[in-house]
Formats: sequence, structure tokens, C-alpha cells
Amino acid sequence: MTAEGFLEGRRLQMARGVLLQCIMGGYPPSRFYGSDDGDLALVADPKHIHRLPWSEQPRALAICDADELSGESSRLSTRGQLKRVVARYAALGLAPVVATELEFFVFAPNPDPTQPFQPPVGLDGRREDGHSAFSISSNNGLRPFFKEVYACMAALGLPRDTFMHEMGVSQFEINLLHGDPLLLADQTFLFKHLLKEVALKHGLTVVCMAKPLAHTPGSSMHIHQSVVELDSGRNVFSDEAGEPTAAFRHFIGGQQAGMADFTALFAPNVNSYQRLCHPFASPNNACWSHDNRSAGLRIPASSPAARRVENRLPGADANPYLAIAASLAAGLYGIESRLEPSAAIQGEFQVPDNLSLPCTLHAALERLKRSHLAKELFGTEFIEGYIASKTMELTSFFDEITPWERRVLAAQA
Repeated sequence: MTAEGFLEGRRLQMARGVLLQCIMGGYPPSRFYGSDDGDLALVADPKHIHRLPWSEQPRALAICDADELSGESSRLSTRGQLKRVVARYAALGLAPVVATELEFFVFAPNPDPTQPFQPPVGLDGRREDGHSAFSISSNNGLRPFFKEVYACMAALGLPRDTFMHEMGVSQFEINLLHGDPLLLADQTFLFKHLLKEVALKHGLTVVCMAKPLAHTPGSSMHIHQSVVELDSGRNVFSDEAGEPTAAFRHFIGGQQAGMADFTALFAPNVNSYQRLCHPFASPNNACWSHDNRSAGLRIPASSPAARRVENRLPGADANPYLAIAASLAAGLYGIESRLEPSAAIQGEFQVPDNLSLPCTLHAALERLKRSHLAKELFGTEFIEGYIASKTMELTSFFDEITPWERRVLAAQA
């Protein structure tokens, strides 16, 4: 839209079906978004109109809500779903607080998708081989790229906590400061967009796939969650003596109750399960533990005021609005239903059958399809539309034969 049109308050409308467009560009049958495929109104959030600092031509980006023309939020909007979850907490006098940890890879350009990704050539003329994990030293020569990333984050008002090199080859992680769930989802979305745009300026490619490299750790989007009282700001997960409360237990119980049903929302792509099938540091279970990274739900070591639950299932490829909404909705369901969690696990453990999670996109979509809880919390229209779109993507994947199949199976008698 032109700046003049935006400033005049001209309404921008978009076909309703676009909210269910699959990643290849197609759409499920129109019955999933209304046979007329009528319009939605895109309503800019006045707190999120940003001049894009990386753009040579003056441009701005506005984060919008997708509203029905009658005025209410569209049930197909993931940002609208998150706002509804936060409103349900507010009705109880509560406010959830979240923080996201986002991992990503920085690669050289990859014009041929049949070839593996490679790290950029470093200042010493070599490509990184993984020896820089958690190190302050690196040969990757990415300082100009990260310098502009930091500057653009400041220009967009994106506060950062910590930034570090992760375990993978040319893999990095940023921790965003904790705060309002909608704000953190907006910031995570903006940061991912910023990364890709700045990388292109520097002749690089940023990849937020869950598992872009074989034999290398994948990329997560861990979600840290606590709940405070609206009037006092007190963390309801800790009592006056600093001990865990019933609300803390019930929140974990709700997380466990929803984790398998919501796996397709946390792990939305075929590639998501490549990350989860090698479960070190990316656990595919609904167990919970105090400071054990093998558990899907980890309670980090902290003071009572900072007691929180870390959901370690979502990957970097997850929609931040939907992943945060699903995790918080499950926790609230546990609080409202007074669900008790399983016993905490420590050390090495075997995952009980009732706490195991779907390990393929097909299995996760089948579980979501059967979930009464998902339809109760997010509405039948959204869940059925989401499944229809993701089923199209899964079908497209199965329409291709992989190099592994040709390499290994062609010689079989």
C-alpha cells in the first residue's frame, strides 16, 4: 500500500482463504474458509508500524490483525487466536509472561536445493566445521552481518537478552526478553523477517528450518512461560515461602494433557520431525523435570519469583503466534481443570507410553484430527482448516522421491 493510502486510513482487504494458504502456494477446498471466499480486513496494530532500516527505498511494515468485515477477529488468524488465549487469562485476573529462544543457521547462498547447505567462507578462507560452538572465537567473518542485525533490532525496538553461537555448524541463538505473549510473538516474527532480509544484503542465507543439516543439532524455539496476577504482578507459580504452588502443578498438568494433541502446532512441517527423531536437546516427550534438557517440559533453575515452565518441543519453523497460543492454552486448561502432572523425572529415563508424542507429521495430524481439546480451545473451523492445509503440504512431500530412496533402494532386488 502507498504511504498516502495508509495515512488516509484506507482499508486493506484480503481474501479469507489466504490465511489457509499452504507453503507451496495452494489452497485447501473453499469449504474450509467459506465457499464465497469473502474478504477480511487487515487492521494495523498502531504499536507495530516499523520503518524498515535495511531497505534502501523508504518502506514500512505494519503488523496487522485479520478481522472479519463485521468487526470481530477472524478465527483463522493465529494472532487472533493468541489474543483470545491471553484474554481468557485476563478474565481470571491473570497474565501469562513468556520469552522465546530462537535458533537459526547462517549459510552461504544455496541456489541448488538438491545440494546440502554450507557455512559461509570465513576470514581465514575456510568454512566453519563446528569447533566454534559456545565460543567467543570464530573464523566465520559474520561480524558485519551481526553488526547490522543488532542495529536493525535497535531501530525496530527489539530488545535482546543474550546472543551466542550454538552447537551446530554456523548455528546461532538469540534469547528475547520476557514479557507480554503477543508482544513476544510479534518480536519473534519481526526478528525472523529481519534476519532473512539483512542476510540477503550480506550475500548470506538465514535458515529457520528445524533440521537443515544432517548429523547436526536442529533449531528450536523454546518457550519460557510463567503466570502473574494482573493486579499485583506476583508469580502465581510460587507461594509466599517460595515454594511451588498448586497453580504451578496444574499448569504443568495442562501442558502434558495438550502436548501430544498439539504436536502438529509446535512441529508444523515434515522437516520438524527430523529434529525430534534425534532427541538430544530436542526432546519429543511430555515428561517434565527440574533442569533436565531431556524432558519436553523443563523447569529451569531460578529464583521463586522467576519460576517458569520451558516448553522445549517447538522448532524454529513454528509459527510463534500459534505455538505460544497452544502452549499457554494448554497450561490454562490445566489450571482451570486442576490437572495434576505426572511425577517429575531426573537423570536418564524411559518415556512412558502415555507421555510419548507423535514422531511424524502424518501421525501428529491424525492426533490433532481426533483432538476434542484442540477444537474446544481453538474452534473447529481453525483446526479443520489447519489440518487441511498441512495435509496438502504432506501430500506434496510424498509426491517427490528423495535422493536417499534412489541411492539406497534402487539396487535392491
